[in-house]
Amino acid sequence: MIRLLILLMLAGPVAAQAPPVTERIVSGLSQSRVSITANFDGSEILIYGAVRREAPPPGGEPMEVIVTVEGPAAPLVIRRKERTAGIWINRSSVTIDAAPSFYAVATTGPLDRILTQTEDLRHSITIPRVIRAVGISAEAENAPDFVESLQRLRSREDRYRLDEGFVQFVEETLFRADVVLPANLTEGDYRVRIFLLRDGRVVANQSRIIGVRKAGLERYLFNMANDEPLAYGLASLIIAVMAGWGASAVFRLIR
Repeated sequence: MIRLLILLMLAGPVAAQAPPVTERIVSGLSQSRVSITANFDGSEILIYGAVRREAPPPGGEPMEVIVTVEGPAAPLVIRRKERTAGIWINRSSVTIDAAPSFYAVATTGPLDRILTQTEDLRHSITIPRVIRAVGISAEAENAPDFVESLQRLRSREDRYRLDEGFVQFVEETLFRADVVLPANLTEGDYRVRIFLLRDGRVVANQSRIIGVRKAGLERYLFNMANDEPLAYGLASLIIAVMAGWGASAVFRLIR
């Protein structure tokens, strides 16, 4: 019992000496909901914020900001094709535990300069860190090449993006970032994360959610396809027949 009391007395001053959080993030979004309609061709989200200080700014490297926007994640299988006897066939594959459907990173400066690998590992900020692929080394040779191929493919589709220098400081403590959401969005909740960094370390962070949902006719057809697949199939068949008949009637009139 006496030993326990001594330990508590020794631990008390240590806890009291922990440095207080002197910088916090106050942020906002230009919109917290995106509607996918029949003519949806993408959207642009303005992410803005300010740094609230409770003490003078510490010395050292200047303040940096990283903003990430992450779409719903899902598992997937990546296959590698090889040419055998003149035919391209799937020879090997790996299973990714979860990969975001969309992921954008915007920063105030070069990512390798403002973020340490330790902090990246802790917060999963960069694109390679946000893809969860555990145990793929046992599934195929050169397994990391499969993950790199996924990154290249989705980067070409504008679904994975790194925008260095796209976060701008309006004043010493005010910042903004414009993130473009492409037209091929997956429905779901998109997580926005804002990181405040000094000397490569994350000193404050904040998360927000953007809801992406189908609306109007798109929403009705989506619900119908999932809730009443038979009726959806019959309706699609009838519409296709009517469209074909209408097109042939127009051609007959033109002639």
